[in-house]
Parts: sequence; structure tokens; C-alpha cells
Amino acid sequence: MEELRLDKWGYEVNTRSDSCLSDINAYYHQVLSYGRERRVILAAAEHDKDCVLANILAAHFMASNDPSKASAYLDAAKSRLDGATPYEKAVFSAVSCLLSKDRDDDVAVDSHFKLLKVFPRDLVSLKRAQVLCFYMGRPDLSLAFVEQVLPYNQLEDYVYGTLAFSLLELGRMEDAEKAAKKGFEISKQDVWAQHALCHVLQYECHFQEAVHFMEECSSSWSSCSSFMYTHNWWHVSLCYLEGHFPMSKVLEVYDNHIWKELERIDATLPEVYLNALGLLLRVHVQGKLDIFGDRLRILAACVRDEANWYLEWHLDVLILWALAFTGELSKAEDLLKGLKSRFSMMIKKKQNIMQIGLQLAEALYEYGRGNDHKALELLGPDFDANFCKMIGASDEQLDVFNEVWYIMLLNTGQAAKAIEVIEKRIKKREGAPFMWRLLERAYQMTNSQKAAIAGEKAMALEAA
Repeated sequence: MEELRLDKWGYEVNTRSDSCLSDINAYYHQVLSYGRERRVILAAAEHDKDCVLANILAAHFMASNDPSKASAYLDAAKSRLDGATPYEKAVFSAVSCLLSKDRDDDVAVDSHFKLLKVFPRDLVSLKRAQVLCFYMGRPDLSLAFVEQVLPYNQLEDYVYGTLAFSLLELGRMEDAEKAAKKGFEISKQDVWAQHALCHVLQYECHFQEAVHFMEECSSSWSSCSSFMYTHNWWHVSLCYLEGHFPMSKVLEVYDNHIWKELERIDATLPEVYLNALGLLLRVHVQGKLDIFGDRLRILAACVRDEANWYLEWHLDVLILWALAFTGELSKAEDLLKGLKSRFSMMIKKKQNIMQIGLQLAEALYEYGRGNDHKALELLGPDFDANFCKMIGASDEQLDVFNEVWYIMLLNTGQAAKAIEVIEKRIKKREGAPFMWRLLERAYQMTNSQKAAIAGEKAMALEAA
């Protein structure tokens, strides 16, 4: 009994090492704060090689950082399971489902629901469950997880940021704003609450307010992971772009806060490439890529490296576009073939979910090489990027694919369809000048007098 210690949540952990427990708690903080030092969990396992919790959490960390070494930690945890506490056994069961070669996402979800029903204060398991839901494209399940544990964590750091993001992805902007503000009130350092509030302001086209808020928060991002640091700056750059700020502001963010991250020794390259590519595709869609000079070509040369492939479907889709657009067709075809091969090996249930993701990948390859007709054929007449959540992207990240679709409709002469879908989009976000410019172009193609009205609206928003 003297080896039982209580972790940050107040749950029993079987370890003889205070250092092990201290590092486990440090890992919790790093996960919830999107910190750079998540490797601290490996030190926990070193301090006590027999600790089941330290080893299973280390296995989960290594699964996404160095998969070849994850099994050793998993085996170590499994070999000591008889002496584990009920909490450790519950975490082991849930994480093991995620690491299974024959992983069934529904089973992994169920195991996390069971874990959090008994141990609702474990916010790291909540975060892990929400990440799982994100890659399943199931924000409804993500919200269900938070609602299950919220009564036990009313005043905790980080819980309201997770609540806000689930609400965002369900389109419940007013509720998301309330949750994000509550999280920010509890802790001004909660970068996920900051991020969620920016999402809301951006969606509502309050671009100046979003930029001001995020720039004020930016001093708290230096300790964030490569993804969170560059992603928050990606949001700032999108507000500049959508709000018709000078393009020099967008370029400044790309150079100083996204690309410059690669200079750090502890940078995670694919996380940086994801946000860099996402921004450059937006710039390209708005017809302003020339201002970025050779930056896309330099970035494409980096993502030719296959070490960056097959990590995230969303990243692969963006890489396909970049490689195809810069003339790296052979490499793009290799990546696409690899995605199709991986798709063919999925269980049928997973294939049904990912089919639209594969179509999006093929379409972005065709779009990149200038074949709008083929790309449009792949996406179909009723495309909506919001149905592509399973590639591991938020609504804001997915929206660029809707914009690509609008551009392809216009480029292939389908003005009437373009008017229909763009008008529908504008009803949700009237304050985005680029949408009005696209509508103006569509009206001009049909010789409609409404083109002048759309142009005036765009000009007024640009001036604002």
C-alpha cells in the first residue's frame, strides 16, 4: 500500500517513485496546454519501469512520435497489469484499444466512455477521446464526452476549451463563445480556449477583433507545440486574408511565425507543414500566391520527403495539391497511390467513412495539375466540405475546400450552380469580402445586373 500515490486527479497510481508521479502530472499539463515537453512521460517510465500508467501513456505518446518503440512500453504496461490500480487498468484498456493493429474506433470510444464514467476528473483521457472523435468526424460524440465529465470539473482549467471546440464543430457558435470565454476567465493561458474564441470571431467575420485578441494572447504561445503555435498564427493570418488586410501582414505571419518555427530544434515538421500548406492554399484560391514568390515551391520540396506522408489524411490532401501544382507529378502520383493502397486495407466500415476523403484527395491532385473538370467530377454537384471532417480537419480548415469547389464551378462555366452555393454561403457569413467577389464574378458570367451590387458590397467590406 505504501506504493500507492495519488495523481493530479486524485486517482491511485501504483508507483514507488515520487519522480515518476511528478512526471506523469507534468505530462498531463503538457497535453492539456499543447506544450512542447510531452516527452516528459518517457522520463516517468524511466523513473519506474514497473508503473503501468507511466508505460501505457508513454506507449500512446510514442505511437505518434516513434511507432517502432511504442510496443515496448505497451508490453511493459501489460506485464505489470496484475498489480495495477483500477484507474490504471481503465486507462490501459482505453489506450490499448487505440493502439490495436485492428483498431475499431467505436470500441475505442466505448472504452473511453467507460473510463470517464468511473474516473471523470481525468481530463487527459477526455482530450484523448476528443482527438479520437475529431478524426472520426464525430463532434456529437466529442460533446457527449465533455458533458459527461463537466459536472465534476466545473472550475478546472482547460475543460471549457474542450467544450467550446465541440460546440464550434456542431455550429453552435453562441454556446461555443460562452464556453470559450468561461475557459479564458479561468485561465488566460488556456490556448485552446483562446483558439476557440478566435474561431467564433472569425466565423462571425469580426476579423479586426479576432486579430487584436489573438495578438494580445500570442505571448503565451511560445511554449506551445509546433502545431498549436503555428495553428494559432494560421488563424491570425486567415483573419488578415479574409478581412482584406494588406497582404504584407499575411506574408509576415508566414515568414516569422510559421516557416520560422522550422528553425527550432524541437520543431515537429509535419505540424508546421500542415499550417503552412493550409495558408498557401487559401492564398492561392484568392489569386494572391504571386506575392509569396517561391515559397510554395520551397515548401513542396520539403514535403516531397515521404517521411511526412501518411501521418494525417488532411496533410496528405494538402501535400497532393502542392506537389501537383508545382509540377512534382510523379511524387504526387506516388502519394495518391499510397493513399489508395491504405484505403483498400481498411475494414469496410472505415472505407465507407473515408470514401469521401479519398475523393477529396484525388480532386485536389487534379485541381493542382489544372484539371478542373476532372476534379469537379470527383467532388460531384452536391459537394460540401463539412462532410469531410473524418480527414482530421476543423470546419475552418475544411472551408478552403469549399472555396476550391466554388472556383472550379466558375472555371468550368457553371455560373448558375456557383451563384446558388455562394449565395447560400453568404447567408451564413455576410462579412467575408472574398465571397462577394466570387458572387460578383458569377453574376458577371450570367450578365446579371446583380454583379454591380455584389461588387459594391465587396468593396465596402474591403474598405472597412
